[in-house]
Amino acid sequence: MAIHRFTVASFVLILGFLSNAAQSLRFDLQSGHTKCITEDIKSNSMTVGKYSIVNPTEGHPLPDSHKLTVRVTSTYGTSYHYSDHVESGQFAFQAVEAGDYMACFWAADHKPQITVTVDFEWRTGVAAKDWTNVAKKDSVEAMELELKKLYETVTSIHDEMFYLREREEEMQELNKTTNSRMAWLSFLSLLVCLSVAGLQLWHLKTFFEKKKLI
Repeated sequence: MAIHRFTVASFVLILGFLSNAAQSLRFDLQSGHTKCITEDIKSNSMTVGKYSIVNPTEGHPLPDSHKLTVRVTSTYGTSYHYSDHVESGQFAFQAVEAGDYMACFWAADHKPQITVTVDFEWRTGVAAKDWTNVAKKDSVEAMELELKKLYETVTSIHDEMFYLREREEEMQELNKTTNSRMAWLSFLSLLVCLSVAGLQLWHLKTFFEKKKLI
């Protein structure tokens, strides 16, 4: 009974974590326009994605006008995937740089304008692993596979906590630098205001003295 409870709890925890590490969405894209989707990925994390155009007339070939150009880049502009004039595709890579990765979809311009519906799935970290192949390769039992998933999940959460802590430290350092610069700017603004006020008083005093009003 205890084993059964542990199994259920592990499975719920795994599903909860994987739901946060995977994006599955459908969106509309007008011809001649671009739509970009970002994902925050830490370094050395595996990420996989696949996309496809939804056929507006099921049972018939996809119209020639329904094509996509897709590019996936890192936060520093490094290109990890590029496909031009395709109906579907997929990508997989290990992130070298930590930060926001961007997947941009562009539909070719068409007259009259059309709307393309795109299915897109993006998985990172533990969710990016193909556990079915792992199970077939290692011939493990269901319980052992669940424990392997749980171990990978805990490891990923641990790494994510350190990653978030590093990002928090970077943000705190940025806030300190910004506050310091704002303090110097405020002091400089006050100094300029006092200088201008002093010059105005000196000018008025000189003017009145010349007019012999004082």
